[in-house]
Amino acid sequence: MNYIHCQFTLSEPIPWSEILITYLAEIEFESFEQTENRVEAYIQKPLFDENKVKEVLSTIQTELEFSFTEIEDENWNAQWESSFSPIYIDKNCIIRAPFHEKEDGFKQEIIINPQMSFGTGHHQTTYLIMSEMFGIDFENKSVLDMGSGTGILAILAEKLGCKEAVAIDIDEWAYKNTIDNLELNDCKIIRVEEGGAELLIELEKYDIVLANINRNILTNDMHKYIASMKPNATIYMSGFYTSDVDILTETANKNGLEYINQQELEGWAMVQFKKR
Repeated sequence: MNYIHCQFTLSEPIPWSEILITYLAEIEFESFEQTENRVEAYIQKPLFDENKVKEVLSTIQTELEFSFTEIEDENWNAQWESSFSPIYIDKNCIIRAPFHEKEDGFKQEIIINPQMSFGTGHHQTTYLIMSEMFGIDFENKSVLDMGSGTGILAILAEKLGCKEAVAIDIDEWAYKNTIDNLELNDCKIIRVEEGGAELLIELEKYDIVLANINRNILTNDMHKYIASMKPNATIYMSGFYTSDVDILTETANKNGLEYINQQELEGWAMVQFKKR
Protein backbone atom coordinates (compact mmCIF):
# COMPACT_ATOMS: atom_id res chain seq x y z
CA MET A 1 0.00 0.00 0.00
CA ASN A 2 1.48 3.37 -1.04
CA TYR A 3 1.13 6.38 1.24
CA ILE A 4 0.82 10.11 0.74
CA HIS A 5 3.15 12.18 2.91
CA CYS A 6 1.86 15.74 3.48
CA GLN A 7 3.89 18.59 4.94
CA PHE A 8 2.32 21.67 6.53
CA THR A 9 4.46 24.60 7.66
CA LEU A 10 2.58 27.03 9.91
CA SER A 11 3.53 30.60 10.79
CA GLU A 12 1.68 30.24 14.14
CA PRO A 13 1.95 26.60 15.27
CA ILE A 14 0.20 27.30 18.58
CA PRO A 15 -2.68 26.51 18.63
CA TRP A 16 -3.08 25.71 14.92
CA SER A 17 -0.91 22.58 14.71
CA GLU A 18 -3.14 20.73 17.15
CA ILE A 19 -6.31 21.95 15.43
CA LEU A 20 -4.95 20.90 12.04
CA ILE A 21 -4.13 17.40 13.30
CA THR A 22 -7.60 17.01 14.78
CA TYR A 23 -9.25 17.89 11.46
CA LEU A 24 -6.88 15.74 9.38
CA ALA A 25 -7.62 12.74 11.58
CA GLU A 26 -11.30 13.17 10.73
CA ILE A 27 -10.53 12.72 7.00
CA GLU A 28 -8.61 9.46 7.44
CA PHE A 29 -5.04 10.66 8.08
CA GLU A 30 -3.58 8.10 10.43
CA SER A 31 -0.17 9.24 11.65
CA PHE A 32 1.48 12.56 12.46
CA GLU A 33 4.84 14.08 13.36
CA GLN A 34 5.28 17.56 14.81
CA THR A 35 8.32 19.79 14.90
CA GLU A 36 8.57 23.42 15.98
CA ASN A 37 6.45 24.84 13.16
CA ARG A 38 5.69 21.86 10.94
CA VAL A 39 3.15 19.06 10.84
CA GLU A 40 3.84 15.97 8.77
CA ALA A 41 0.86 13.74 8.11
CA TYR A 42 0.45 10.35 6.46
CA ILE A 43 -2.53 8.77 4.73
CA GLN A 44 -3.10 5.73 2.56
CA LYS A 45 -3.09 6.77 -1.09
CA PRO A 46 -6.64 5.51 -1.91
CA LEU A 47 -8.01 7.64 0.95
CA PHE A 48 -6.22 10.84 -0.02
CA ASP A 49 -8.44 13.63 -1.38
CA GLU A 50 -6.60 16.90 -2.03
CA ASN A 51 -9.85 18.86 -2.11
CA LYS A 52 -10.76 17.65 1.39
CA VAL A 53 -7.35 18.70 2.63
CA LYS A 54 -7.82 22.16 1.13
CA GLU A 55 -11.22 22.40 2.84
CA VAL A 56 -9.50 21.70 6.16
CA LEU A 57 -6.81 24.28 5.42
CA SER A 58 -9.45 26.92 4.74
CA THR A 59 -10.41 26.70 8.43
CA ILE A 60 -6.85 27.24 9.70
CA GLN A 61 -6.50 30.93 10.47
CA THR A 62 -2.77 31.36 10.04
CA GLU A 63 -0.41 31.44 7.08
CA LEU A 64 0.82 28.03 6.02
CA GLU A 65 2.54 26.14 3.24
CA PHE A 66 1.30 22.75 2.04
CA SER A 67 2.96 20.11 -0.11
CA PHE A 68 2.67 16.36 -0.55
CA THR A 69 4.55 13.44 -2.09
CA GLU A 70 3.78 9.78 -2.67
CA ILE A 71 5.82 7.18 -0.80
CA GLU A 72 6.28 3.84 -2.49
CA ASP A 73 5.32 0.91 -0.30
CA GLU A 74 8.76 -0.68 -0.50
CA ASN A 75 10.40 2.53 0.76
CA TRP A 76 7.86 3.37 3.44
CA ASN A 77 9.47 1.83 6.52
CA ALA A 78 12.93 2.95 5.41
CA GLN A 79 11.79 6.57 5.21
CA TRP A 80 9.97 6.40 8.54
CA GLU A 81 12.87 4.73 10.32
CA SER A 82 15.42 7.17 8.90
CA SER A 83 13.87 9.99 10.97
CA PHE A 84 13.87 8.00 14.21
CA SER A 85 16.74 8.68 16.62
CA PRO A 86 17.15 7.48 20.24
CA ILE A 87 15.35 9.50 22.91
CA TYR A 88 16.73 10.12 26.39
CA ILE A 89 14.53 10.76 29.44
CA ASP A 90 17.38 12.22 31.49
CA LYS A 91 19.34 9.22 32.80
CA ASN A 92 16.16 7.39 33.70
CA CYS A 93 15.36 5.87 30.33
CA ILE A 94 16.55 5.44 26.78
CA ILE A 95 14.05 4.74 24.00
CA ARG A 96 15.66 3.20 20.94
CA ALA A 97 14.76 1.19 17.87
CA PRO A 98 15.97 -2.37 17.26
CA PHE A 99 18.46 -1.04 14.70
CA HIS A 100 20.13 1.31 17.22
CA GLU A 101 23.12 0.17 19.23
CA LYS A 102 22.53 -0.56 22.91
CA GLU A 103 23.68 2.16 25.32
CA ASP A 104 24.52 1.65 28.99
CA GLY A 105 23.96 3.95 31.96
CA PHE A 106 20.16 4.16 32.02
CA LYS A 107 17.73 2.82 34.63
CA GLN A 108 15.36 1.57 31.94
CA GLU A 109 15.57 0.75 28.25
CA ILE A 110 12.55 0.61 25.94
CA ILE A 111 12.78 -0.69 22.39
CA ILE A 112 10.23 0.72 19.96
CA ASN A 113 9.72 -0.42 16.39
CA PRO A 114 8.97 2.99 14.77
CA GLN A 115 6.14 2.12 12.41
CA MET A 116 4.17 5.37 12.22
CA SER A 117 2.41 5.14 15.58
CA PHE A 118 2.32 8.21 17.80
CA GLY A 119 4.27 7.82 21.03
CA THR A 120 7.91 7.14 20.25
CA GLY A 121 8.97 9.62 22.92
CA HIS A 122 9.99 12.35 20.50
CA HIS A 123 6.92 14.46 21.19
CA GLN A 124 6.97 16.81 24.16
CA THR A 125 3.79 15.34 25.66
CA THR A 126 5.13 11.78 25.69
CA TYR A 127 8.36 13.05 27.24
CA LEU A 128 6.41 14.93 29.94
CA ILE A 129 4.41 11.89 31.02
CA MET A 130 7.38 9.53 30.94
CA SER A 131 9.45 11.92 33.05
CA GLU A 132 6.61 12.11 35.59
CA MET A 133 6.21 8.33 35.69
CA PHE A 134 9.59 7.88 37.39
CA GLY A 135 8.13 9.62 40.43
CA ILE A 136 5.02 7.40 40.60
CA ASP A 137 4.69 4.30 42.77
CA PHE A 138 3.42 1.64 40.36
CA GLU A 139 3.83 -1.34 42.68
CA ASN A 140 0.62 -3.45 42.79
CA LYS A 141 -1.20 -0.81 40.71
CA SER A 142 -3.53 -1.41 37.76
CA VAL A 143 -2.84 0.96 34.86
CA LEU A 144 -4.80 2.20 31.85
CA ASP A 145 -2.84 3.63 28.90
CA MET A 146 -5.55 5.43 26.92
CA GLY A 147 -4.64 6.43 23.35
CA SER A 148 -1.58 4.24 23.69
CA GLY A 149 0.05 4.75 20.27
CA THR A 150 3.15 2.56 20.37
CA GLY A 151 2.27 1.31 23.86
CA ILE A 152 5.32 3.05 25.29
CA LEU A 153 3.61 4.31 28.47
CA ALA A 154 2.14 0.90 29.30
CA ILE A 155 5.55 -0.68 28.65
CA LEU A 156 7.24 1.74 31.03
CA ALA A 157 4.51 1.15 33.64
CA GLU A 158 5.25 -2.59 33.54
CA LYS A 159 8.98 -1.96 33.83
CA LEU A 160 8.28 0.25 36.86
CA GLY A 161 6.38 -2.52 38.63
CA CYS A 162 2.64 -2.28 37.94
CA LYS A 163 0.64 -5.46 38.46
CA GLU A 164 -1.43 -5.15 35.26
CA ALA A 165 -2.00 -2.73 32.40
CA VAL A 166 -4.36 -2.22 29.48
CA ALA A 167 -3.29 -0.30 26.36
CA ILE A 168 -6.14 1.03 24.19
CA ASP A 169 -5.92 2.83 20.86
CA ILE A 170 -8.52 3.41 18.15
CA ASP A 171 -5.95 3.12 15.35
CA GLU A 172 -5.42 -0.37 13.89
CA TRP A 173 -1.80 0.38 13.01
CA ALA A 174 -1.10 1.51 16.58
CA TYR A 175 -2.81 -1.63 17.93
CA LYS A 176 -0.60 -3.91 15.86
CA ASN A 177 2.53 -1.85 16.54
CA THR A 178 1.90 -2.07 20.29
CA ILE A 179 1.72 -5.86 20.10
CA ASP A 180 5.09 -5.90 18.29
CA ASN A 181 6.61 -3.57 20.88
CA LEU A 182 5.41 -5.70 23.79
CA GLU A 183 7.32 -8.63 22.33
CA LEU A 184 10.45 -6.50 21.83
CA ASN A 185 10.35 -5.52 25.51
CA ASP A 186 9.39 -8.97 26.84
CA CYS A 187 6.20 -7.60 28.43
CA LYS A 188 3.92 -10.11 30.14
CA ILE A 189 1.09 -8.26 31.88
CA ILE A 190 -0.21 -5.78 29.27
CA ARG A 191 -3.47 -6.39 27.41
CA VAL A 192 -3.91 -4.53 24.11
CA GLU A 193 -7.32 -3.50 22.78
CA GLU A 194 -8.36 -1.70 19.61
CA GLY A 195 -11.05 0.93 20.07
CA GLY A 196 -11.97 4.00 22.06
CA ALA A 197 -13.56 4.93 25.38
CA GLU A 198 -16.51 2.63 24.65
CA LEU A 199 -14.23 -0.22 25.76
CA LEU A 200 -14.13 1.11 29.33
CA ILE A 201 -16.97 -1.00 30.69
CA GLU A 202 -15.32 -2.07 33.97
CA LEU A 203 -16.04 0.42 36.76
CA GLU A 204 -13.51 1.50 39.40
CA LYS A 205 -10.80 -0.78 38.02
CA TYR A 206 -7.70 1.39 37.57
CA ASP A 207 -5.37 2.99 40.09
CA ILE A 208 -3.50 5.03 37.47
CA VAL A 209 -4.68 6.35 34.09
CA LEU A 210 -2.27 7.71 31.48
CA ALA A 211 -4.07 9.60 28.71
CA ASN A 212 -1.93 11.24 26.04
CA ILE A 213 -4.58 12.33 23.53
CA ASN A 214 -5.79 15.62 22.08
CA ARG A 215 -7.86 18.11 24.05
CA ASN A 216 -11.17 17.46 22.28
CA ILE A 217 -11.11 13.72 22.95
CA LEU A 218 -10.01 14.24 26.54
CA THR A 219 -12.87 16.62 27.32
CA ASN A 220 -15.41 14.48 25.47
CA ASP A 221 -14.46 11.13 27.02
CA MET A 222 -13.16 12.19 30.43
CA HIS A 223 -16.27 11.00 32.26
CA LYS A 224 -15.68 7.48 30.93
CA TYR A 225 -12.07 7.50 32.08
CA ILE A 226 -13.18 8.64 35.53
CA ALA A 227 -15.84 5.93 35.81
CA SER A 228 -13.12 3.34 35.24
CA MET A 229 -10.92 4.79 38.03
CA LYS A 230 -10.90 3.61 41.63
CA PRO A 231 -11.56 6.14 44.41
CA ASN A 232 -8.40 8.21 45.01
CA ALA A 233 -6.96 7.04 41.70
CA THR A 234 -4.81 9.45 39.71
CA ILE A 235 -4.95 10.41 36.04
CA TYR A 236 -2.15 12.03 34.05
CA MET A 237 -3.41 13.82 30.95
CA SER A 238 -1.35 15.32 28.14
CA GLY A 239 -1.57 15.93 24.41
CA PHE A 240 -2.56 19.60 24.62
CA TYR A 241 -1.09 23.07 24.88
CA THR A 242 -0.57 24.99 28.12
CA SER A 243 -3.31 27.36 26.96
CA ASP A 244 -5.76 24.43 27.19
CA VAL A 245 -5.07 23.62 30.84
CA ASP A 246 -7.91 25.78 32.17
CA ILE A 247 -10.41 24.08 29.86
CA LEU A 248 -9.22 20.61 30.91
CA THR A 249 -9.28 21.59 34.57
CA GLU A 250 -12.84 22.94 34.35
CA THR A 251 -14.06 19.71 32.77
CA ALA A 252 -12.12 17.64 35.31
CA ASN A 253 -13.61 19.53 38.28
CA LYS A 254 -17.14 19.07 36.94
CA ASN A 255 -16.49 15.33 36.76
CA GLY A 256 -15.16 14.88 40.27
CA LEU A 257 -11.42 15.29 39.80
CA GLU A 258 -9.11 17.36 41.96
CA TYR A 259 -6.22 19.25 40.37
CA ILE A 260 -2.81 18.15 41.74
CA ASN A 261 -0.09 19.67 39.56
CA GLN A 262 1.15 20.23 36.04
CA GLN A 263 4.36 20.20 34.03
CA GLU A 264 5.12 22.16 30.86
CA LEU A 265 7.57 21.82 27.99
CA GLU A 266 7.86 24.06 24.94
CA GLY A 267 4.22 25.15 25.08
CA TRP A 268 2.81 21.68 25.82
CA ALA A 269 1.38 20.55 29.16
CA MET A 270 0.82 17.50 31.34
CA VAL A 271 -1.69 17.74 34.20
CA GLN A 272 -2.25 15.38 37.12
CA PHE A 273 -5.68 15.00 38.74
CA LYS A 274 -6.97 12.81 41.57
CA LYS A 275 -10.42 11.22 41.79
CA ARG A 276 -12.29 12.45 44.85
